[in-house]
Amino acid sequence: MSDRTARSRTRVKICGLTRPEDAAVAVCRGADYLGVVFAGGPRVADRGTAQGIVVAAAGRPVLGVFGKQTAEEILRLRDATGIAGAQLHDEHTADLAQRLRVEGMLVVRVVRLVGDPDLDRVAAAREASDAVLVEPRVPGGLGGTGATLPASLAARARGRLGHHPMFLAGGLTPENVAGAIALIQPDVVDVSSGVEHLPGQKDPSKIARFMEAVVGHYPTA
Repeated sequence: MSDRTARSRTRVKICGLTRPEDAAVAVCRGADYLGVVFAGGPRVADRGTAQGIVVAAAGRPVLGVFGKQTAEEILRLRDATGIAGAQLHDEHTADLAQRLRVEGMLVVRVVRLVGDPDLDRVAAAREASDAVLVEPRVPGGLGGTGATLPASLAARARGRLGHHPMFLAGGLTPENVAGAIALIQPDVVDVSSGVEHLPGQKDPSKIARFMEAVVGHYPTA
């Protein structure tokens, strides 16, 4: 994950994949990262499904979404499935993140935001991470809720991160992603429910329109 100045456009992560065929569509349309959920919820994937998605990813990094798992549990899943990285939710620690990085995994630390008091945690999450993902805090939700993070709050989070890579998640759709990129300038936009017709089942036409909206924001790319 390199500095924004080194590349031509914001990258895209398609998350919450539960079917290898959806992963193949995402790759065909140009997604840069894929995501599988191990933390629970309607998009949770088992090891066999994750393995199939990694194969379909054809070399694109696949990140596992984790909640309360330990480093040992995450590493066992890495070894069993071939995922390249970990997206860490819940109250994970910098020590956990650093352990995974030492083991060669990409680490994205997640900070869920409600208001400005949460911004100090955004800056702190730079430690032991390859990137920081910001998303809205929704009671009982762990991503994929469709709730949108206020653009002004997300932009302030971007400022707290400086040049450290930022993933933006929460309520992104083919209709609003270009505006979010213009206002917030994230390094990666992370979408799940915004390209689905059912939880965990992606809509190929929505994936195509999402990618077109991102790429279309950079007409000279």
